[in-house]
Amino acid sequence: MTTGIHQPTLSRRAALAAAGTLGALGLTVAAAAGSYAAPGAKAPKPALAFRPDGGFKVIQFNDTQDDEQTDRRTIELMDKTLDAEKPDFVVINGDVINGGCDSELEVKQALNHVVQPMERRQIPWAVTFGNHDEDSVARTGMTEAKMLQFLQTYEFNMNGDSTPGLTGTSNSMLLVQSAKSREPAFGLWLIDTGRYAPDAINGQDFEGYPDWDWVRMDQVTWYRNLSMATEQKYGKKVPSLMWGHIALHEHRNMWFASLDSRTDADHTRALTKHNIVGERNEDECPGPINSGLFNAFLERGDVLGYFVGHDHVNTYVGNYYGVQLGYAPGTGFGAYGLPGAERNRLRGARVFELDENHPGIYKDTRLVFAKDMGIDLTANDQPIVPQPLDPAQAQGR
Repeated sequence: MTTGIHQPTLSRRAALAAAGTLGALGLTVAAAAGSYAAPGAKAPKPALAFRPDGGFKVIQFNDTQDDEQTDRRTIELMDKTLDAEKPDFVVINGDVINGGCDSELEVKQALNHVVQPMERRQIPWAVTFGNHDEDSVARTGMTEAKMLQFLQTYEFNMNGDSTPGLTGTSNSMLLVQSAKSREPAFGLWLIDTGRYAPDAINGQDFEGYPDWDWVRMDQVTWYRNLSMATEQKYGKKVPSLMWGHIALHEHRNMWFASLDSRTDADHTRALTKHNIVGERNEDECPGPINSGLFNAFLERGDVLGYFVGHDHVNTYVGNYYGVQLGYAPGTGFGAYGLPGAERNRLRGARVFELDENHPGIYKDTRLVFAKDMGIDLTANDQPIVPQPLDPAQAQGR
């Protein structure tokens, strides 16, 4: 069917990820996902669907960020959070590992440690990539593309393939099927915010500017086009949340209710204006270029919140002109935290409650912390012995 909308070509796996449970039902997301079915293709990953009571819960872990000797408390925090919250989907939102690995095996072990909590519980999960995930590539050869291929061997992984020609690794849209019909009720977007800014653009370097990367315009276009195609297919905008590792410029604008002034008085005004709750213990670290992604959110009107990590000791969330912008705290005990004895006070995760019986479906979000779970917060490192891979992962199936 000709729609008049430019629709990106997605691989089979990305199509399945985009369609969620609908792929299993023989439905697809317009031409954006297509009805591609390669001969002998593997079955779709586990379906995402609202529970019969209309509920659906998402957990965001962030910055697990460790090597193959993962701090044991990172896994304890993940285990206890999953057991207490019983989520329907989990996203590890960037900096899944750090640059400390020295071989391909060690990278795989580091990844394996932080995905096993979901695999053991048969909970669908996915990752976004952050700025540190490729830091060991010169020694290990493990690019994000190879990490993605490895992660996709796990039974409950929901990451889509990378789209040829599109900036980033595994930009994905997952649809959650309604408990009341065969149509999607909610969307979960995962976007790769990149790693580091290039050395220069048009002969000008970035000295004096932040050196992080940013969402590129082709990714913004990908989001807009797939959003429009989904609306056309189902005759409605699908309310959604999006996760990416690095904050937008708008996060900082919201905290101060200002572009240029950053005073306590500005923040006091912002607290009420943007309904901000949570802590800000370090400057936001967006890239030097404003991507325009937030402007696309305003235009499309389907993304209700954009959530990040990257800045481990920020936990705040607020409403910025109708879109929630927020952080999840660092989950990994092996990464930096607060200064001194308080290093691990904010280790935690973010919980998202969806409910089809609630107006707008997206009900609320809240934080859970290791300090409330009886986990040791001592400001030290407690590495584990690297665990062997399961046969399926060791053989690359």
